[in-house]
Amino acid sequence: MSSEEVARTRRWSSSRPMSPSVRLTRGQGVSGVRRDTADADRDPPFQFREEIEVVVDRLSSYGDALALGPAPRSDWVIVAPFALPGERIRVRVYRNARLHSFADLLSVLSPNPDLRDDRRVQCKYFGQCSGCQYQMLSYEKQLEIKRDVVIKAYHNFSNLPPAAVPTVLPTIGSPKQYHYRTKITPHFEAPPKKARADPPPATPKPDWLKIGFNQIGKKRVIDIEECPIATPVLNQALGPIRENIIQNIWSYKKGVSLLLRDSLDPSTPIDPIDPTPDDPAQHICITDHKATVRERVGNTYFEFPGHAFFQNNNAILVPLTDYVRDAIFPADAKTDDPSPTHLVDAYCGSGLFSILLSPHFHTVAGIELATDAIRSATANAKLNRLPPDRCTFLAGDASDIFATVDHFPRSRTAVIIDPPRKGCDARFVEQLLAFGAGTVVYVSCNVHTQARDVSMIVRRSEETGVGGPEQGRQRYVLESLRGFDLFPQTAHVESVAVLRPSYFNHLSGAGSRPGSKSLDAHQVEIS
Repeated sequence: MSSEEVARTRRWSSSRPMSPSVRLTRGQGVSGVRRDTADADRDPPFQFREEIEVVVDRLSSYGDALALGPAPRSDWVIVAPFALPGERIRVRVYRNARLHSFADLLSVLSPNPDLRDDRRVQCKYFGQCSGCQYQMLSYEKQLEIKRDVVIKAYHNFSNLPPAAVPTVLPTIGSPKQYHYRTKITPHFEAPPKKARADPPPATPKPDWLKIGFNQIGKKRVIDIEECPIATPVLNQALGPIRENIIQNIWSYKKGVSLLLRDSLDPSTPIDPIDPTPDDPAQHICITDHKATVRERVGNTYFEFPGHAFFQNNNAILVPLTDYVRDAIFPADAKTDDPSPTHLVDAYCGSGLFSILLSPHFHTVAGIELATDAIRSATANAKLNRLPPDRCTFLAGDASDIFATVDHFPRSRTAVIIDPPRKGCDARFVEQLLAFGAGTVVYVSCNVHTQARDVSMIVRRSEETGVGGPEQGRQRYVLESLRGFDLFPQTAHVESVAVLRPSYFNHLSGAGSRPGSKSLDAHQVEIS
């Protein structure tokens, strides 16, 4: 974990005692930290399993509570789960790292009554399981926290001046706050050697057998019979699956990660022109990684292999795709502005955005590097009876990903980017700028890498321009930012950024703003 990122949590009011090696004010970014090398590299002040009391100052973007240690060790960050700002908590340190220590929550000594209401909790394993962080919070507060995550990500990692970052819009909530997750992957370990050496002839579930999810902060599985954020069909299937594992546990030679996916019955005929109402009784649980999963989003059907990626909260996919559509076709667009006619769906996967938005475009092209995804997307276009000349899916070459759509009219083309968590690389950004689409919508499951990439797009466009000379001297401007809550009760937030070209006007102050740093794989952990 980055020491720069940890040091950002050491921001307190001037009335709080602080190490002379730290000079911070609220709102500063990570580069605003001054500290001696000796301070950064010194030995941890807490012993393994030492118990301490601290007051939580804030939450990390991963939902952990962040606090400073008790005096005289008050320049050291304590990271603990399931606690809220303003609460006094007792914790036990289990691991030390550079400038911070991880601790288990033992008790909440002084709860924050404005935030915490444990009557909201719907899972008996909350506080042990690592899956959820926010079940004790109101849903409105969860959405506020997730908006703050987007704000902080752009403040700390975009390297853009404040004037270049629009006000982050309120987070769009999920229609379902529980029973929404359409995929879960519980796991279990094989019998240990000691137990295998003398297995009982017949027994109920052995004490060592746990089938479920990881315990928070541990590489240990908790035995979980039901997950309240999973859909009902998955919980109904989980019981018999667990019983089968218990009956056959001695046949397993190694641990197993299970797959449970909520699916419509793929053997049932469908009519995408006149779909029948969604009937929960028609849903089944798919457990085979190679089997076909069928999901319905609005009136559109999607099929893909069990192992393939598809968003795990079906309930919010219509609001999400509608928002992207409205961003591409804004209601307040000037009448003389050319309306987009072509869509490029980069990282298209099984075709979610391409197919759902195809009625609004003359031509749609989904681009993917993975040939399996191209096959699924092509089949989904056919499944929904889209004209072959309306929506096509193409295998892109990473070195020239827009070559297959080079004939699209740039100013009337919208590009959707929906990359994996690592985001885009510099090579992709250069190709995006050279292509010069009239609208870019960046959908991200990792707002930190999105902030980094959006900054790269904006800054590089200022240096090189957008598209060719025929488009004039333009650069991309970040027009809007908004979070979507695809995973209620957890700290995760999806982010949608909209960019459009504007005639060149240098970003005043770009590069001079303190507090922005380059992003590595560790820095986002407690940002």
